Order: sequence, then C-alpha cells, then structure tokens
Amino acid sequence: MKKQVLISGAGFAGLTLAYWLNKFDFDVTVVEYASGLRRGGSPIDIRGKALDIVQEMGIGDQVKAKEFIHTDEIVNDQGETLVRFSLNKQPEYLGDIEIHRGDLLDIIYDALPKDGVKILFNSSIATLEELDDAVKVVFEDGSIHSFDYVFGADGTHSIVRRLVFGEEHQFTQFFGAYFAFAETKDIDTGRTKDTGVMYRSLGKQALIYQFLNGANGVLMFRSPKLDWDYRNKEQHKQILKDNFGNEKGWKVLEILDAMLHSDSLFFDEVCQVHVPQWYKGRVALVGDAAHAPSFFTGMGTSLAMIGATCLAKSLAAHADHQIAFAQYQEQHKPFAEEIQSRIIQNQKYQLPETEEELKASIERFQKIQNV
Repeated sequence: MKKQVLISGAGFAGLTLAYWLNKFDFDVTVVEYASGLRRGGSPIDIRGKALDIVQEMGIGDQVKAKEFIHTDEIVNDQGETLVRFSLNKQPEYLGDIEIHRGDLLDIIYDALPKDGVKILFNSSIATLEELDDAVKVVFEDGSIHSFDYVFGADGTHSIVRRLVFGEEHQFTQFFGAYFAFAETKDIDTGRTKDTGVMYRSLGKQALIYQFLNGANGVLMFRSPKLDWDYRNKEQHKQILKDNFGNEKGWKVLEILDAMLHSDSLFFDEVCQVHVPQWYKGRVALVGDAAHAPSFFTGMGTSLAMIGATCLAKSLAAHADHQIAFAQYQEQHKPFAEEIQSRIIQNQKYQLPETEEELKASIERFQKIQNV
C-alpha cells in the first residue's frame, strides 16, 4: 500500500517534493493557503546543483526556453545610468538560468501528474497530532485526515513549523531590513523590457523589473525591528508610506503609489530561518520553512529545490523515516548554512549604509563586463 503524505505549501520546495515523492510511488496531497500558485515576485535564479535537478525532472528544456535574459542598470536621482551590466556574466554565475517566478512554478506544476498528486488550494492545516503510526491532520474546514508523513514546505512563516516545532520567533534571525514588491506595469522606465533598473540611496533601494506582459516594482529599506503583522496588508502599506513618502529620487514615489493601490502587495522582513533539527517524529521541514536564506543570497529557490530532492531521495532509499530524515539533514544542512552565511556581504551591496558602501556597490558592477 502506498504511503500517504501531506505537503503544506505549493511553492518551489513543495512542488519539487511532490514531483519526486510521486515518482517514488508515494500518494501525495499538497495543501496551499492561497487560491492558486503564487506567481508574483521578482525573477529568480536556478544555480548549481538545481540546474542538474531540473534536467533530471525532465523540465530542463522548458526552463531554458523561458529564461529571462536581461541587463541591469543602476541609475541616479534623475534616472541617468551610472552603470549597465549583466549579472550572469560574472564568472561565478556563468551557466545559471534566471527565470520569472511564475514561469518556473507553472513548469513544475504542469510536470505533476494530476491523477497522482492532489492539490488543495484555499486550504490550510489547523492542527496536527502524531499517532503511533500516522499523523492526524485537521484542516481549517474541519475535515480530518490521516497521513504517514507531513512536510512543512510553507515558507518563512510556516504553519507546520509553528504547530510542531514551536513559535516562529524561536527560529528567525532578523537582518535589519524590510522589502515589498507589487506589479508596477504602468511605470515607464524609458528602457526596453529586457532591462531591470535599480536606484540606491543610503539604506534604501528601489527596483523595476520589466518583462513581456508587465513589470514588478520592489522597495527595500533598512530599519530596526518593527511591530507588524505579516498578514495585515493595510499596515504594510502604511509602513511603506512612512519610509518612502518623502523620497524624491528616480521613480520611487511612483513605485510607492503603485504599491499603495495594489491588491497583491507582498511585504516581509529580511530574515533567515535557523531550525536546529528539521524533523520531529513523522513531520519534516523543507525549503524556507527549514532554512530560509533570504533573497539577498540569490539562492532561495535553488536551495529549496535541492533540499526537496534530497529529502525525497532519502525517503525512497530508507523504509525507516527516521533514518531518511536524519540523512536528509546530514547531507543538506551544511550546504544550507554555507548559503546563509553569504547574506551580510550581499546585503551591503544591495542596501549600503554609508557613502563608502554606496560607492563600492556601484564600482562592483563597473568591474564586470558592461553590455
């Protein structure tokens, strides 16, 4: 009889895990709080071992076909170009693939056999109770189900982690900054659709990434820890207004206005997740729920896909889930921690705090190949 597994979260970690567990003959259910795939956000990168994984999943050609080939510019207050560069022409990024978040989610989702993986949108876990040989799950709608294993692939604010491992504050490390993104398709940057534009001032950054059918704006700022609720959209808008309402540089006020009128604004703090042990009983964490590295590392998506693949292959190799979970953590955690260690330097480049750091953040790109 097939093992019944529940995955909380239909992001990169959850969908990748669903793909592999189905391949290894598990009966897979994915539960997702949102009404559909969360396609918004800035372009993401597929790097390192994750490039091998997409080939192994049979989606390499589709991913390559959707590659987002673009250049970037850093501009001054007046929108004049200070430096134009291609990030992926840096030696350490050669061969990497940048792709829009929604495109990659769609590709992985379409690779799932719909008769083999059940995905429940607009649904969430209310309680978990581990029994001798199963996990009893009560969903928000009151329905009760039993699974052999439950996996938290539900991001930085993981419900599974809170229910089984403890409150979020025990595991998150704040890095003194916040960020937001939303669609900004009506803002004209004066550049072609394959050009991302960024503007930096001390402790702040604004970006617009254009693409075929629209554009996404991003605002970031350094700040002490705020008292905020990650689900309170109106509060998020007020925080952005407080921090950017008096900005005069480039397109910052236009981006802010778009965010204040957006129904799909995403706001969060820059943080990492550090969980000492990624599993407990029949429950395990994967992706950002276990080891969110922050987008400043540029490795969140790749790390999630690598970890999900490692977890699935460990389960396929060992009938004893405790051995499988321990192997997964032993193999993947050192790599995750190495990626997490990159945040400080990368954050300096993105959100410089001094004039010296601001100058260095621009000169860094002047040293690589201009296009």
